[in-house]
Amino acid sequence: MLAVGSFPFNSFLAGLFCSGGFFVLTASLRMQLTPANKADFPGLTLERALADYALAGMLLFFVTWNFMG
Repeated sequence: MLAVGSFPFNSFLAGLFCSGGFFVLTASLRMQLTPANKADFPGLTLERALADYALAGMLLFFVTWNFMG
């Protein structure tokens, strides 16, 4: 780590956080689209849920990319 800096460790952490983040995003999307949970998300359409998922995924990739350096 002294020779190359903290780049390998940052890449490892970025990959770990990105995997965990996408797990949380996908679980949230599944909760929003489950018919049994419609009362918890009033007025949420399929298009809105998918757009939120896509936007959050792009933001997660952008943050991960910047963290890697």
